[in-house]
Amino acid sequence: MNLPAVNASLNAASGVLLLIGYWHMRNKRIAQHKRFMIAACITSLVFLCCYVLNHYLRHGVVTRFTGTGVIRPIYFTILISHTILAIAIVPLAIVSVRNGLKMRVAQHRRVAKWTFPIWMYVSVTGVIVYFFLYHWFPT
Repeated sequence: MNLPAVNASLNAASGVLLLIGYWHMRNKRIAQHKRFMIAACITSLVFLCCYVLNHYLRHGVVTRFTGTGVIRPIYFTILISHTILAIAIVPLAIVSVRNGLKMRVAQHRRVAKWTFPIWMYVSVTGVIVYFFLYHWFPT
């Protein structure tokens, strides 16, 4: 099984689910919004399990980037921002989902306005990092 491709697909799916959930919220379809956001959470949790499994089974913590020149600092800028925000999104998502499920709308909105764009960034940059490592500059 190609776990990096599975991980990228899960990241992309999470981003799509988030966008659809956001669209439902903007159109006041709260039940559908809830379903899609929960699906995004589940997809992200499955991603996290696959990501940890991939690094445990295959190559430890580090995947080498082979690109050189100007692309190298671009890649590492994306990777570092992705990693830091991926860590930050965990508590934000937990608080946002908990407030949403308890229908604490004001608190949910206050946190979700930060959670959504960060989570989208992490989903998109996760796919970009995959392409950098496995398609554009493979080892």
